[in-house]
Amino acid sequence: MKRVLDVIHLALKVVLGLLVAGLLVPVSMQVLSRYTGIIPRYLWTEEIARFCFVWMIMIGAACAVRDASHFDLDLLPPSANPKVEAGKRLFVHLAIGLVAFAFAWYGWDLVLFGWNQTSEIAELPMNWIYGSWPLAGLLFLLFLAEKVVREVRILSGRDPGPDPASLRGMDV
Repeated sequence: MKRVLDVIHLALKVVLGLLVAGLLVPVSMQVLSRYTGIIPRYLWTEEIARFCFVWMIMIGAACAVRDASHFDLDLLPPSANPKVEAGKRLFVHLAIGLVAFAFAWYGWDLVLFGWNQTSEIAELPMNWIYGSWPLAGLLFLLFLAEKVVREVRILSGRDPGPDPASLRGMDV
């Protein structure tokens, strides 16, 4: 299962890189058309840049869930007991899971809402844009499942867990 998730994560990072590169084209066109007379002003560039940005956020957030680089706060002091630390991480994973479920559930409603809509300028189907929400929610849940299994193994004593000294500043 870990290999499959590794492949998905790698593919998401490649797509994320392509989206960043894809964002540079319309934004560069906007800047060149605004401040120089080299190319004419195109209205579709703003819309395409916005859509790329939405997808970048959702895919980037899914990658952040997988590699634990998402934003979180440590409110409780660190513990030397790996089971206590696993319990705290499990709580964070379940909280993220609630948000992920909301993204998937209500995101699907958003896709259905946009099914017969098109964007104003580029006339792209809006369900392509809205589809980023349920996809991100499903990816969050997929990546969280791996983390929850690991924390449950630590809590049940089947896995000793990482050394607490190696966890400073990291969500494992």
